[in-house]
Amino acid sequence: MFFICYTICQILNTKYKTMRISYSALDTYQSCPLKYKFQEIDKIKTPKSKEAVFGTTIHSTMKFIHTPGILSPTLDQAMEHFTNSWNPAVFDNPDEERAAFSQGIQIIQKYYQSNNPKDFNIIDLESRFNIKIGPIKSAESGPALREFDGVNSDNHIVAGIIDRIDKTDDGYEIIDYKTTKKMPSQEKVDNDLQLSVYLKAFLKRYPKEIDNLDKIKVSLYYLKHGVKLSSTRTLEQLQKSEQLFLDTIKLIEASKFEPAISPLCDWCGYQNLCPMWKHKFKELRKVDTEEANKAISEYIELKSAISITKDRLEKLQADILQYMDQEGVERVFGEDGIIARTLRKTYKYDAQKIREILEPLDKWEDVLKVDGIALRNILATLPFAAKKEAEKAKIIDKESKSLIVKKK
Repeated sequence: MFFICYTICQILNTKYKTMRISYSALDTYQSCPLKYKFQEIDKIKTPKSKEAVFGTTIHSTMKFIHTPGILSPTLDQAMEHFTNSWNPAVFDNPDEERAAFSQGIQIIQKYYQSNNPKDFNIIDLESRFNIKIGPIKSAESGPALREFDGVNSDNHIVAGIIDRIDKTDDGYEIIDYKTTKKMPSQEKVDNDLQLSVYLKAFLKRYPKEIDNLDKIKVSLYYLKHGVKLSSTRTLEQLQKSEQLFLDTIKLIEASKFEPAISPLCDWCGYQNLCPMWKHKFKELRKVDTEEANKAISEYIELKSAISITKDRLEKLQADILQYMDQEGVERVFGEDGIIARTLRKTYKYDAQKIREILEPLDKWEDVLKVDGIALRNILATLPFAAKKEAEKAKIIDKESKSLIVKKK
């Protein structure tokens, strides 16, 4: 997955020195340790690149195509989803934006030419995971299923998101989408660390499948080329992948953050902070006071206009909602389009009740370490009776009404 739909974070626990890291963070460190420091430790934000935005939009469309339903989306529906998700503002000029949009449409068309969405048995999409790496707790657990030993300082957590998991005729397939222009060799896929991490996460979810590793495929689908490269893994490879994470974490803990020059520097958002590129930006540090004042004034003016527009929209929405209540309708029609009313509810769980349900099942600690999305994933794995009790603990957090506009 391009952005791998991971949330990248690093948490150092002072008691156990536990680090939480993702594959993409590890990959960043391997390509440039200093960039890792800027991104993961200093938390310096940079604008999302156009390549990242493009990849995010394509991944969103792939999820839309394969989301289970009574009928699979048609090619036209998939292209409509892509179009509605498209953000032209990130591109430097109209020609570049048009070329990128056309490429996205071609990717979707090519995918439908080679794949029929209804032919796949999808187990999960964008599956979040947290796996623990470190010393083996017991000899029986094996190198692929290490367990967390709370008293050992060498245990760490690897987090991420798997794009897609399929059930095949004789096993499973773990798939990650790629929107990169360059396609690697089969040898590189056979040793790809990301796929090994995904397989370890899969085995945590389905531990009995460790006896069927030869029937579990791990695949990188290169969407621009319409080519899927697949491989398998051995227990030895899984063990080596874990050791690579541990070795890299030791370097991070030792504050080894030297800059590394590579072709990737051309796309790096931290050039102005990097000592290897400092001279390039010497003129940009001289701020033109007159230009700065003009920018400040224009920004304040635009912010005021946005505020006025927002207030007016809120007033109009309130008037329209009141009219809908008065007329007893959910949709109203104007000369320029249709406005439909939607009701949005968000829920939260009673913490005490959830704790009473999860603690006896040894799941409470997992909830404390992760977010609400992971809580939903944990609840999905509970026994039916426990799941039913958990649903009773759900209460409405917020309820809001909004309007959806569809132009003619």
